Amino acid sequence: MLRPYLLVLPVLAALGAPLMAQTVPQSVTDLSMSFAPVVRQSAPAVVNIYATVVVERRENPFAGDPFFEQFFQGMGRSTPRVENALGSGVIVAADGIVVSNYHVVGNATEIRVELSDRREYRAHVLLADKDSDLAVLQLEGASDLPALPLRNSDELEVGELVLAIGNPFGVGQTVSSGIISGLGRSTLALDSGRGYFIQTDAAINPGNSGGALVDVAGRLIGINTAILTRGGGSNGIGFAIPANLVQNFVDQAVAGETRFQRPWAGVQGQAMDAAMAEAMGLPRPEGVVLSDFHPESPLLAAGLVVGDVVLAIDGEPTDSPQEVMFRLASLGIGKEVTVHYLHEGDELDATVTLIAPPDTPARDARTLGGDSVLHGLSVSRINPAVAAEMDLPVAVNDGVVVTGAEGLAARVGLRPGDVLVTINDSAVTTPEDAELLSAPNQRRWTVEVLREGRRVMLRFRL
Repeated sequence: MLRPYLLVLPVLAALGAPLMAQTVPQSVTDLSMSFAPVVRQSAPAVVNIYATVVVERRENPFAGDPFFEQFFQGMGRSTPRVENALGSGVIVAADGIVVSNYHVVGNATEIRVELSDRREYRAHVLLADKDSDLAVLQLEGASDLPALPLRNSDELEVGELVLAIGNPFGVGQTVSSGIISGLGRSTLALDSGRGYFIQTDAAINPGNSGGALVDVAGRLIGINTAILTRGGGSNGIGFAIPANLVQNFVDQAVAGETRFQRPWAGVQGQAMDAAMAEAMGLPRPEGVVLSDFHPESPLLAAGLVVGDVVLAIDGEPTDSPQEVMFRLASLGIGKEVTVHYLHEGDELDATVTLIAPPDTPARDARTLGGDSVLHGLSVSRINPAVAAEMDLPVAVNDGVVVTGAEGLAARVGLRPGDVLVTINDSAVTTPEDAELLSAPNQRRWTVEVLREGRRVMLRFRL
Protein backbone atom coordinates (compact mmCIF):
# COMPACT_ATOMS: atom_id res chain seq x y z
CA MET A 1 0.00 0.00 0.00
CA LEU A 2 2.99 2.34 0.41
CA ARG A 3 4.24 2.03 -3.18
CA PRO A 4 1.76 4.55 -4.78
CA TYR A 5 2.75 7.23 -2.26
CA LEU A 6 6.44 6.64 -2.91
CA LEU A 7 5.85 7.04 -6.64
CA VAL A 8 4.12 10.40 -6.10
CA LEU A 9 6.84 11.96 -3.96
CA PRO A 10 9.27 12.74 -6.83
CA VAL A 11 6.44 14.46 -8.72
CA LEU A 12 5.61 16.65 -5.70
CA ALA A 13 9.27 17.51 -5.31
CA ALA A 14 9.41 18.59 -8.93
CA LEU A 15 6.28 20.71 -8.53
CA GLY A 16 7.73 22.23 -5.40
CA ALA A 17 10.79 23.62 -7.16
CA PRO A 18 9.06 26.80 -8.45
CA LEU A 19 7.83 27.54 -4.92
CA MET A 20 11.39 28.15 -3.81
CA ALA A 21 11.96 30.78 -6.50
CA GLN A 22 12.07 34.39 -5.36
CA THR A 23 10.10 35.75 -8.33
CA VAL A 24 6.58 37.14 -8.43
CA PRO A 25 4.06 34.71 -10.04
CA GLN A 26 3.38 35.59 -13.66
CA SER A 27 0.36 33.37 -14.27
CA VAL A 28 -2.62 31.75 -12.55
CA THR A 29 -0.71 28.46 -12.78
CA ASP A 30 2.08 29.96 -10.70
CA LEU A 31 -0.40 31.31 -8.17
CA SER A 32 -2.05 27.94 -7.74
CA MET A 33 1.10 26.92 -5.95
CA SER A 34 1.68 29.91 -3.64
CA PHE A 35 1.05 33.58 -2.88
CA ALA A 36 4.27 33.67 -0.89
CA PRO A 37 6.44 35.43 -3.51
CA VAL A 38 3.88 38.26 -3.84
CA VAL A 39 3.67 38.66 -0.07
CA ARG A 40 7.45 38.54 0.28
CA GLN A 41 7.75 41.42 -2.18
CA SER A 42 4.81 43.54 -0.99
CA ALA A 43 4.52 43.11 2.78
CA PRO A 44 7.67 45.10 3.76
CA ALA A 45 6.09 48.24 2.24
CA VAL A 46 2.96 47.96 4.43
CA VAL A 47 3.31 49.60 7.84
CA ASN A 48 1.43 49.83 11.13
CA ILE A 49 0.33 53.30 12.24
CA TYR A 50 -0.27 54.39 15.82
CA ALA A 51 -1.92 57.82 16.08
CA THR A 52 -2.76 59.90 19.14
CA VAL A 53 -5.73 62.25 18.94
CA VAL A 54 -6.84 64.78 21.57
CA VAL A 55 -10.61 65.17 21.40
CA GLU A 56 -12.40 68.10 23.05
CA ARG A 57 -15.80 67.05 24.34
CA ARG A 58 -18.36 69.33 25.96
CA GLU A 59 -20.85 68.10 28.50
CA ASN A 60 -24.28 69.42 27.51
CA PRO A 61 -26.38 69.97 30.67
CA PHE A 62 -29.49 69.20 28.58
CA ALA A 63 -28.09 66.08 26.87
CA GLY A 64 -30.92 63.70 26.08
CA ASP A 65 -33.66 66.30 26.34
CA PRO A 66 -35.58 66.16 23.04
CA PHE A 67 -36.29 69.92 23.05
CA PHE A 68 -33.60 71.87 24.92
CA GLU A 69 -30.56 69.89 23.73
CA GLN A 70 -30.70 71.48 20.26
CA PHE A 71 -30.62 75.01 21.72
CA PHE A 72 -27.70 74.48 24.10
CA GLN A 73 -25.16 72.80 21.86
CA GLY A 74 -21.60 73.80 22.68
CA MET A 75 -22.42 74.67 26.30
CA GLY A 76 -20.95 72.93 29.31
CA ARG A 77 -17.43 72.21 30.45
CA SER A 78 -14.88 71.23 27.81
CA THR A 79 -13.08 67.99 28.66
CA PRO A 80 -10.05 66.96 26.59
CA ARG A 81 -9.68 63.23 26.06
CA VAL A 82 -6.80 61.34 24.48
CA GLU A 83 -7.79 58.67 21.97
CA ASN A 84 -5.51 56.23 20.18
CA ALA A 85 -6.12 55.10 16.61
CA LEU A 86 -4.62 51.98 15.07
CA GLY A 87 -4.41 51.53 11.33
CA SER A 88 -2.17 50.67 8.41
CA GLY A 89 -0.31 52.53 5.72
CA VAL A 90 1.62 51.91 2.50
CA ILE A 91 5.09 53.18 1.61
CA VAL A 92 4.95 54.53 -1.95
CA ALA A 93 8.37 56.21 -2.12
CA ALA A 94 11.74 55.11 -0.76
CA ASP A 95 12.27 58.41 1.07
CA GLY A 96 9.40 57.65 3.47
CA ILE A 97 6.22 58.83 1.73
CA VAL A 98 3.33 56.82 3.22
CA VAL A 99 -0.33 56.77 2.21
CA SER A 100 -3.07 55.99 4.73
CA ASN A 101 -6.67 56.96 5.50
CA TYR A 102 -7.80 60.34 6.80
CA HIS A 103 -9.89 58.65 9.48
CA VAL A 104 -6.70 57.03 10.83
CA VAL A 105 -4.38 60.07 11.02
CA GLY A 106 -6.32 63.14 9.89
CA ASN A 107 -6.63 64.78 13.34
CA ALA A 108 -3.65 63.15 15.02
CA THR A 109 -1.36 65.12 17.32
CA GLU A 110 1.31 62.43 17.31
CA ILE A 111 1.96 59.67 14.76
CA ARG A 112 4.25 56.68 15.13
CA VAL A 113 4.89 54.29 12.24
CA GLU A 114 6.27 50.78 12.62
CA LEU A 115 7.70 48.84 9.67
CA SER A 116 7.37 45.09 9.22
CA ASP A 117 11.00 44.68 10.38
CA ARG A 118 10.04 46.56 13.62
CA ARG A 119 11.89 49.78 12.81
CA GLU A 120 9.95 52.81 14.07
CA TYR A 121 9.67 56.37 12.77
CA ARG A 122 7.83 59.47 13.82
CA ALA A 123 5.71 60.94 11.04
CA HIS A 124 3.85 64.10 10.17
CA VAL A 125 0.98 64.73 7.76
CA LEU A 126 1.82 66.38 4.44
CA LEU A 127 -1.71 66.39 3.01
CA ALA A 128 -5.03 65.07 4.30
CA ASP A 129 -8.54 65.19 2.85
CA LYS A 130 -11.66 64.00 4.65
CA ASP A 131 -13.80 63.70 1.52
CA SER A 132 -11.31 61.36 -0.15
CA ASP A 133 -10.45 59.66 3.17
CA LEU A 134 -6.78 59.88 2.19
CA ALA A 135 -3.71 61.19 3.97
CA VAL A 136 -0.05 61.35 2.97
CA LEU A 137 2.63 61.11 5.67
CA GLN A 138 6.35 61.83 5.68
CA LEU A 139 8.45 59.54 7.86
CA GLU A 140 11.09 61.62 9.63
CA GLY A 141 14.68 60.64 8.86
CA ALA A 142 13.69 57.77 6.57
CA SER A 143 15.55 56.70 3.43
CA ASP A 144 16.00 53.67 1.19
CA LEU A 145 12.73 52.06 2.30
CA PRO A 146 10.82 49.35 0.42
CA ALA A 147 8.03 50.91 -1.65
CA LEU A 148 5.13 49.62 -3.72
CA PRO A 149 4.68 50.69 -7.34
CA LEU A 150 1.17 51.87 -8.29
CA ARG A 151 -0.83 50.27 -11.07
CA ASN A 152 -3.27 52.07 -13.36
CA SER A 153 -6.54 51.19 -11.63
CA ASP A 154 -8.54 51.80 -14.83
CA GLU A 155 -7.03 48.55 -16.16
CA LEU A 156 -8.58 46.41 -13.40
CA GLU A 157 -11.14 43.74 -14.17
CA VAL A 158 -13.68 41.98 -12.02
CA GLY A 159 -12.36 38.54 -11.07
CA GLU A 160 -8.67 39.46 -10.75
CA LEU A 161 -6.87 37.88 -7.80
CA VAL A 162 -5.85 40.37 -5.09
CA LEU A 163 -4.28 40.43 -1.63
CA ALA A 164 -5.22 42.74 1.25
CA ILE A 165 -2.33 43.47 3.61
CA GLY A 166 -2.71 45.30 6.92
CA ASN A 167 -2.88 45.05 10.69
CA PRO A 168 -6.43 43.93 11.58
CA PHE A 169 -7.45 44.23 15.24
CA GLY A 170 -3.83 45.04 16.13
CA VAL A 171 -2.76 41.40 15.94
CA GLY A 172 0.15 42.16 13.60
CA GLN A 173 0.61 42.20 9.86
CA THR A 174 -1.85 39.86 8.16
CA VAL A 175 -2.52 38.91 4.56
CA SER A 176 -5.88 37.84 3.14
CA SER A 177 -6.64 36.81 -0.43
CA GLY A 178 -9.65 37.19 -2.69
CA ILE A 179 -10.77 38.67 -5.97
CA ILE A 180 -11.99 42.00 -7.26
CA SER A 181 -15.74 41.52 -6.93
CA GLY A 182 -16.84 44.92 -8.24
CA LEU A 183 -15.59 48.15 -9.79
CA GLY A 184 -16.96 51.66 -9.66
CA ARG A 185 -18.93 51.21 -6.44
CA SER A 186 -20.27 54.73 -6.01
CA THR A 187 -23.72 54.43 -4.44
CA LEU A 188 -22.52 53.65 -0.93
CA ALA A 189 -23.60 55.51 2.20
CA LEU A 190 -20.01 56.15 3.27
CA ASP A 191 -19.41 59.56 4.87
CA SER A 192 -19.40 62.33 2.26
CA GLY A 193 -20.82 60.39 -0.68
CA ARG A 194 -17.88 61.35 -2.91
CA GLY A 195 -16.67 57.76 -2.77
CA TYR A 196 -15.78 55.65 -5.79
CA PHE A 197 -14.39 52.30 -4.76
CA ILE A 198 -12.95 48.97 -5.77
CA GLN A 199 -14.91 46.16 -4.09
CA THR A 200 -13.15 43.01 -2.93
CA ASP A 201 -14.02 39.88 -1.01
CA ALA A 202 -10.50 39.70 0.50
CA ALA A 203 -11.09 39.95 4.25
CA ILE A 204 -10.76 43.53 5.54
CA ASN A 205 -11.26 44.21 9.25
CA PRO A 206 -10.78 47.13 11.69
CA GLY A 207 -7.09 48.03 11.61
CA ASN A 208 -6.77 47.18 7.91
CA SER A 209 -7.76 50.79 7.10
CA GLY A 210 -4.99 52.43 5.11
CA GLY A 211 -3.46 49.09 4.15
CA ALA A 212 -2.64 47.82 0.69
CA LEU A 213 -4.75 46.04 -1.88
CA VAL A 214 -2.23 44.55 -4.32
CA ASP A 215 -2.44 42.53 -7.53
CA VAL A 216 -0.58 39.32 -8.38
CA ALA A 217 2.42 41.33 -9.56
CA GLY A 218 2.76 43.06 -6.18
CA ARG A 219 1.52 46.43 -7.47
CA LEU A 220 -0.68 48.72 -5.38
CA ILE A 221 -4.17 48.92 -6.87
CA GLY A 222 -5.97 50.52 -3.92
CA ILE A 223 -5.95 51.69 -0.30
CA ASN A 224 -8.29 49.67 1.91
CA THR A 225 -10.79 52.03 3.50
CA ALA A 226 -14.15 50.53 4.53
CA ILE A 227 -16.30 47.45 4.95
CA LEU A 228 -20.01 46.77 4.97
CA THR A 229 -20.79 44.80 8.11
CA ARG A 230 -23.43 44.23 10.75
CA GLY A 231 -21.22 42.71 13.42
CA GLY A 232 -17.99 44.73 13.03
CA GLY A 233 -16.03 42.02 11.20
CA SER A 234 -15.48 41.20 7.55
CA ASN A 235 -18.44 39.80 5.63
CA GLY A 236 -16.49 39.68 2.38
CA ILE A 237 -17.60 43.13 1.23
CA GLY A 238 -14.65 45.49 1.48
CA PHE A 239 -13.77 48.67 -0.37
CA ALA A 240 -10.54 50.29 -1.50
CA ILE A 241 -9.74 53.72 -2.93
CA PRO A 242 -8.40 53.26 -6.51
CA ALA A 243 -4.70 53.80 -7.13
CA ASN A 244 -5.24 56.49 -9.78
CA LEU A 245 -6.75 58.84 -7.19
CA VAL A 246 -4.02 57.87 -4.71
CA GLN A 247 -1.35 58.76 -7.29
CA ASN A 248 -2.74 62.27 -7.87
CA PHE A 249 -3.07 62.76 -4.11
CA VAL A 250 0.58 61.79 -3.55
CA ASP A 251 1.73 64.04 -6.41
CA GLN A 252 -0.02 67.03 -4.84
CA ALA A 253 1.42 66.26 -1.38
CA VAL A 254 4.97 66.01 -2.75
CA ALA A 255 4.44 69.27 -4.68
CA GLY A 256 3.71 71.05 -1.39
CA GLU A 257 -0.06 71.46 -1.61
CA THR A 258 -1.71 71.87 1.80
CA ARG A 259 -5.23 71.26 0.51
CA PHE A 260 -6.26 68.61 -2.01
CA GLN A 261 -7.13 70.40 -5.25
CA ARG A 262 -10.03 68.87 -7.16
CA PRO A 263 -10.90 69.97 -10.68
CA TRP A 264 -14.20 71.82 -10.75
CA ALA A 265 -16.92 70.89 -13.21
CA GLY A 266 -19.60 73.34 -12.07
CA VAL A 267 -22.39 70.95 -13.03
CA GLN A 268 -25.12 68.96 -11.36
CA GLY A 269 -26.45 65.70 -12.72
CA GLN A 270 -27.92 62.31 -12.02
CA ALA A 271 -27.31 58.76 -13.18
CA MET A 272 -29.40 57.66 -16.13
CA ASP A 273 -32.09 55.13 -15.19
CA ALA A 274 -34.25 52.84 -17.33
CA ALA A 275 -37.23 55.22 -17.40
CA MET A 276 -35.08 58.16 -18.52
CA ALA A 277 -33.36 56.05 -21.16
CA GLU A 278 -36.73 54.97 -22.57
CA ALA A 279 -37.98 58.56 -22.62
CA MET A 280 -34.85 59.63 -24.53
CA GLY A 281 -35.10 56.72 -26.97
CA LEU A 282 -31.87 55.09 -25.80
CA PRO A 283 -31.31 51.32 -26.00
CA ARG A 284 -29.97 51.13 -22.44
CA PRO A 285 -29.37 53.43 -19.46
CA GLU A 286 -25.83 54.82 -19.36
CA GLY A 287 -24.08 58.03 -18.47
CA VAL A 288 -24.94 61.05 -16.34
CA VAL A 289 -27.73 63.46 -17.32
CA LEU A 290 -26.74 67.10 -16.72
CA SER A 291 -29.49 69.03 -14.94
CA ASP A 292 -27.84 72.33 -13.97
CA PHE A 293 -24.73 74.43 -14.67
CA HIS A 294 -22.86 77.13 -12.84
CA PRO A 295 -22.48 80.13 -15.18
CA GLU A 296 -18.68 79.68 -15.12
CA SER A 297 -18.67 75.90 -15.66
CA PRO A 298 -15.88 74.75 -18.04
CA LEU A 299 -18.30 72.14 -19.46
CA LEU A 300 -20.79 74.89 -20.26
CA ALA A 301 -18.01 76.85 -21.94
CA ALA A 302 -17.16 73.73 -24.01
CA GLY A 303 -20.69 73.61 -25.42
CA LEU A 304 -22.58 71.18 -23.18
CA VAL A 305 -26.10 72.18 -22.11
CA VAL A 306 -28.82 71.01 -19.72
CA GLY A 307 -30.17 67.64 -20.86
CA ASP A 308 -26.89 66.41 -22.37
CA VAL A 309 -25.65 63.01 -21.16
CA VAL A 310 -21.96 62.59 -20.26
CA LEU A 311 -20.99 59.08 -21.38
CA ALA A 312 -17.20 59.03 -20.86
CA ILE A 313 -14.21 61.13 -19.86
CA ASP A 314 -10.98 60.37 -21.72
CA GLY A 315 -12.48 57.09 -22.87
CA GLU A 316 -13.48 55.90 -19.39
CA PRO A 317 -17.21 55.42 -18.71
CA THR A 318 -19.09 57.72 -16.33
CA ASP A 319 -22.29 56.14 -15.06
CA SER A 320 -22.78 58.15 -11.85
CA PRO A 321 -22.00 61.66 -10.55
CA GLN A 322 -19.46 60.11 -8.15
CA GLU A 323 -17.70 58.49 -11.10
CA VAL A 324 -17.48 61.85 -12.86
CA MET A 325 -15.94 63.36 -9.71
CA PHE A 326 -13.47 60.47 -9.45
CA ARG A 327 -12.40 60.74 -13.08
CA LEU A 328 -11.74 64.46 -12.73
CA ALA A 329 -9.98 64.17 -9.36
CA SER A 330 -7.68 61.41 -10.58
CA LEU A 331 -6.68 63.43 -13.67
CA GLY A 332 -5.90 66.68 -11.86
CA ILE A 333 -6.09 70.41 -12.49
CA GLY A 334 -4.60 71.73 -15.72
CA LYS A 335 -5.23 68.60 -17.80
CA GLU A 336 -7.16 68.70 -21.06
CA VAL A 337 -9.73 65.92 -21.29
CA THR A 338 -12.11 64.67 -23.93
CA VAL A 339 -15.72 64.53 -22.76
CA HIS A 340 -17.84 62.14 -24.82
CA TYR A 341 -21.51 63.08 -24.54
CA LEU A 342 -24.94 62.66 -26.05
CA HIS A 343 -26.72 65.75 -27.39
CA GLU A 344 -30.21 65.43 -28.89
CA GLY A 345 -29.49 61.89 -30.04
CA ASP A 346 -26.01 62.60 -31.45
CA GLU A 347 -22.76 61.44 -29.81
CA LEU A 348 -20.25 64.29 -29.68
CA ASP A 349 -16.82 65.06 -28.18
CA ALA A 350 -15.73 68.23 -26.39
CA THR A 351 -12.28 69.22 -25.17
CA VAL A 352 -12.41 70.55 -21.61
CA THR A 353 -9.55 72.08 -19.60
CA LEU A 354 -9.80 71.08 -15.95
CA ILE A 355 -9.67 74.09 -13.64
CA ALA A 356 -9.80 74.79 -9.92
CA PRO A 357 -13.03 76.38 -8.67
CA PRO A 358 -12.66 80.17 -9.16
CA ASP A 359 -12.27 82.12 -5.93
CA THR A 360 -14.07 85.16 -7.32
CA PRO A 361 -15.78 87.37 -6.39
CA ALA A 362 -13.83 87.93 -3.17
CA ARG A 363 -15.29 85.85 -0.34
CA ASP A 364 -15.11 88.75 2.19
CA ALA A 365 -14.98 86.31 5.13
CA ARG A 366 -16.10 87.78 8.46
CA THR A 367 -16.71 86.61 12.02
CA LEU A 368 -19.34 88.60 13.92
CA GLY A 369 -18.12 89.96 17.25
CA GLY A 370 -19.66 90.54 20.65
CA ASP A 371 -21.53 93.66 19.51
CA SER A 372 -23.68 91.45 17.24
CA VAL A 373 -26.71 89.42 18.28
CA LEU A 374 -25.25 86.54 16.24
CA HIS A 375 -21.80 86.76 17.79
CA GLY A 376 -19.65 83.75 16.98
CA LEU A 377 -21.08 83.50 13.46
CA SER A 378 -18.56 83.20 10.59
CA VAL A 379 -19.80 83.94 7.06
CA SER A 380 -18.45 84.22 3.51
CA ARG A 381 -19.74 85.40 0.18
CA ILE A 382 -20.57 82.41 -2.01
CA ASN A 383 -18.30 81.88 -5.00
CA PRO A 384 -17.34 78.60 -6.75
CA ALA A 385 -14.42 77.95 -4.39
CA VAL A 386 -16.53 78.54 -1.28
CA ALA A 387 -19.38 76.47 -2.71
CA ALA A 388 -16.99 73.56 -3.34
CA GLU A 389 -15.56 73.79 0.18
CA MET A 390 -19.03 73.86 1.77
CA ASP A 391 -20.46 71.25 -0.65
CA LEU A 392 -23.26 73.54 -1.83
CA PRO A 393 -25.48 72.70 -4.82
CA VAL A 394 -24.58 74.30 -8.16
CA ALA A 395 -27.85 76.26 -8.10
CA VAL A 396 -26.64 78.14 -4.99
CA ASN A 397 -24.11 80.39 -6.70
CA ASP A 398 -24.49 83.69 -4.85
CA GLY A 399 -25.41 85.05 -1.43
CA VAL A 400 -23.85 84.39 1.99
CA VAL A 401 -23.03 81.03 3.59
CA VAL A 402 -22.32 80.17 7.22
CA THR A 403 -18.78 78.77 7.50
CA GLY A 404 -18.72 78.45 11.29
CA ALA A 405 -21.01 78.88 14.27
CA GLU A 406 -20.04 79.26 17.92
CA GLY A 407 -21.51 80.93 20.98
CA LEU A 408 -25.00 82.36 20.58
CA ALA A 409 -24.98 81.72 16.82
CA ALA A 410 -24.65 77.99 17.49
CA ARG A 411 -27.18 78.02 20.31
CA VAL A 412 -29.94 79.51 18.17
CA GLY A 413 -29.43 76.68 15.67
CA LEU A 414 -27.21 78.07 12.90
CA ARG A 415 -24.88 75.51 11.28
CA PRO A 416 -21.98 75.56 8.80
CA GLY A 417 -23.43 75.20 5.30
CA ASP A 418 -26.56 77.24 6.04
CA VAL A 419 -27.20 79.90 3.38
CA LEU A 420 -28.50 83.10 4.97
CA VAL A 421 -31.65 84.34 3.24
CA THR A 422 -33.09 87.00 5.57
CA ILE A 423 -32.57 88.46 9.03
CA ASN A 424 -35.80 89.95 10.40
CA ASP A 425 -37.29 89.87 6.89
CA SER A 426 -34.40 91.87 5.38
CA ALA A 427 -32.48 90.17 2.58
CA VAL A 428 -28.87 89.08 3.21
CA THR A 429 -26.81 89.37 0.03
CA THR A 430 -23.32 90.16 1.39
CA PRO A 431 -21.35 89.41 4.57
CA GLU A 432 -21.65 93.11 5.39
CA ASP A 433 -25.46 92.74 5.34
CA ALA A 434 -25.23 89.95 7.91
CA GLU A 435 -23.10 92.15 10.14
CA LEU A 436 -25.33 95.24 9.88
CA LEU A 437 -28.65 93.40 10.19
CA SER A 438 -27.59 91.58 13.36
CA ALA A 439 -27.05 94.75 15.41
CA PRO A 440 -28.83 94.30 18.79
CA ASN A 441 -31.71 96.75 18.32
CA GLN A 442 -34.69 94.56 19.24
CA ARG A 443 -35.69 91.53 21.32
CA ARG A 444 -37.47 89.25 18.83
CA TRP A 445 -35.42 87.77 16.01
CA THR A 446 -36.13 85.65 12.94
CA VAL A 447 -33.36 84.23 10.77
CA GLU A 448 -34.31 82.45 7.54
CA VAL A 449 -31.78 80.04 6.03
CA LEU A 450 -31.57 77.57 3.17
CA ARG A 451 -30.48 74.21 4.58
CA GLU A 452 -30.06 71.11 2.40
CA GLY A 453 -32.53 72.47 -0.11
CA ARG A 454 -35.18 73.47 2.47
CA ARG A 455 -36.04 76.86 3.91
CA VAL A 456 -35.74 76.88 7.70
CA MET A 457 -36.95 79.63 10.04
CA LEU A 458 -35.04 80.15 13.29
CA ARG A 459 -36.88 82.26 15.85
CA PHE A 460 -35.54 83.42 19.22
CA ARG A 461 -35.77 86.30 21.65
CA LEU A 462 -33.13 87.97 23.80
